Amino acid sequence: MTFNGNLLIAGKEVRGSNGEFYATEASTGKSLPVSFGGASPDQVEAATIEAWEAFGSYRDTDLESRAAFLEGIAEEIEAIGDDLIVRAMSETALPRGRLEGERNRTTGQLRLFAREVRAGRFQELRFDPADPSRKPAPKPDLRLRNIPVGPVAVFGASNFPLAFSVAGGDTASALAAGCPVIVKAHSAHPGTSELVGRAVQRAVTASRLHPGTFSLLFDTGFEVGQALVADRRVRAVGFTGSRRGGTALIDIASRRRQPIPVYAEMSSINPVILFPNALAKSVEVIAKSFVSSLILGAGQFCTNPGLILAVDGDALDAFIARTTELLPEVAPQAMLTPSIAQNFCEGVARLRSHPEVRAIASGKPGSEYEGTAALFETAGSSFLKHEELQDEVFGAAGLVVRCANLVELEAVIDALEGQLTVAMFVNDDDQIDARHLIPKLEMLAGRLLVNGFGTGVEVSPAMVHGGPYPATSDGRSTSVGTLAIYRFLRPVCYQDFPSGILPNALKDKA
Repeated sequence: MTFNGNLLIAGKEVRGSNGEFYATEASTGKSLPVSFGGASPDQVEAATIEAWEAFGSYRDTDLESRAAFLEGIAEEIEAIGDDLIVRAMSETALPRGRLEGERNRTTGQLRLFAREVRAGRFQELRFDPADPSRKPAPKPDLRLRNIPVGPVAVFGASNFPLAFSVAGGDTASALAAGCPVIVKAHSAHPGTSELVGRAVQRAVTASRLHPGTFSLLFDTGFEVGQALVADRRVRAVGFTGSRRGGTALIDIASRRRQPIPVYAEMSSINPVILFPNALAKSVEVIAKSFVSSLILGAGQFCTNPGLILAVDGDALDAFIARTTELLPEVAPQAMLTPSIAQNFCEGVARLRSHPEVRAIASGKPGSEYEGTAALFETAGSSFLKHEELQDEVFGAAGLVVRCANLVELEAVIDALEGQLTVAMFVNDDDQIDARHLIPKLEMLAGRLLVNGFGTGVEVSPAMVHGGPYPATSDGRSTSVGTLAIYRFLRPVCYQDFPSGILPNALKDKA
């Protein structure tokens, strides 16, 4: 397994000329061998110029060729073998089983989009025939199709080094739509990104596509990402990360002479509502499931259950008592990066020092690179008075809100920001109360769950991984599932076109 630390720009390896950085072993904080060069402004521009040139031909690839290209990327990723898993384990401290599953998810969603491309539904072809005899004015012939928007800048995520990174869902859906992609690799796993980037590059070559169809850039700071979003040839952005980072990109995109959409997944604490009857009858099951979900992946999931809402009473007391027995047995876990570990510790400290928050339980202490699970509680009235209690703590930290009654619980729901998920634990005796809340929950999140937690995100046509701001920048979109392709398309209507110049997809079929 060798690394060059080079940029991949339109089929060529180029040394980044804007400083250098080293990958970090997540569990120790030590630098790994081989430096990675950051892209200069000229190198960013070179990638966008090549992507724009590639767009002219790539957008017109036939659906079968485009689908085969996506499948080719999946095959090239699989061909890397164990080297990919070993490097990702070192850079992220994620366990082998998790990363092998994530690799399967990455290749699976590439193949899912290949099937979607072959089906062609995303084009949404519409035919509205002319009616010359219509009075008082003849009706024109109208035909519609979706076309790709243009080159897309994709930002790799820290917490999913494969499935939300170089060849992840944003890249797969943009390529499926017919858009060239420029990836800004996440500095937390540059070696993993290089391996996958080379795989995509090989698939571009094997498919005889314009080399500008894909480029991979590294950054020593924030300049590359900012330059990509500002470049006039980039026409959309896919981002997964912090609210601060996402809003900064949105601001740049909105100030362009030609503003572009930024599809940013940013912040969510994913409320879990424990209805009284369900909690009273299933305390043990719910408590164990909650702790398992809270600590999954050291809590570094965008769907981590960070907020528990329940009515004060014996059932809630029993739930908290059981979690206080379970959490102290939880071992600390290495976090993705030293900076993420530090931010988590600072977030936990803020909750611990808040005058209206009480610490309930915590896991076993660990090193400076590890996160110790923590659970806190506050009153519903206190939560309503302190907006800062909604701030996401990225890691295995949760806040239980003791509501005086269902009326106060509903008031808490009304005060929440947009979320990716809302989960409800309900039994037959809770259904009337749950039904009353569903319209509010529909306005709050993109995915609603019953008797489960949102930490498993199925990659399927019906999945929605998005929600109102700040969960995402555009609550009408999803970054997981086949609907993700529509982020990178726009409709065009063709009026009274002669057959000779109509796009093939819109011609009359014999």
